[in-house]
Amino acid sequence: MYTIKEVADKMDISEHTLRFWAKSGLFPFVKRDSNNIRKFSENDLEWVKIVKCLRSVGTENKKIKRYIDLCIVGDSTISERYGIIHATKLKAQQQMKEIQKQLDMLEFKETFYKNLIKNNLKDTWNPMNKIQEEETAV
Repeated sequence: MYTIKEVADKMDISEHTLRFWAKSGLFPFVKRDSNNIRKFSENDLEWVKIVKCLRSVGTENKKIKRYIDLCIVGDSTISERYGIIHATKLKAQQQMKEIQKQLDMLEFKETFYKNLIKNNLKDTWNPMNKIQEEETAV
């Protein structure tokens, strides 16, 4: 059994976030000890993993709670659970495309700056340099 702190360390999630998720009903089987401290089992860690995954792509807590409730109901809900997971996957794929665009831009700028440094060139794309050139020309 694991404490909130141990789960936070193990799963790279803040204790605050875990407490919030627990209060939101996202960990339905977490037990409390005699001191009212949450104790997570190995099985609870699987719930934490799926919640973290769904949250990481922006799934709202309400939709995650629906997914968990469907899991509790059982196999009659597999189709609806599939729909939630599939929609989340599509959303994650779109986010990856956007992140790839950002990485491409950063790689371009990194190469651009390396070239400036290597060749001791002025940054002609920097708007501040253009303003200074205009002020000098006047």
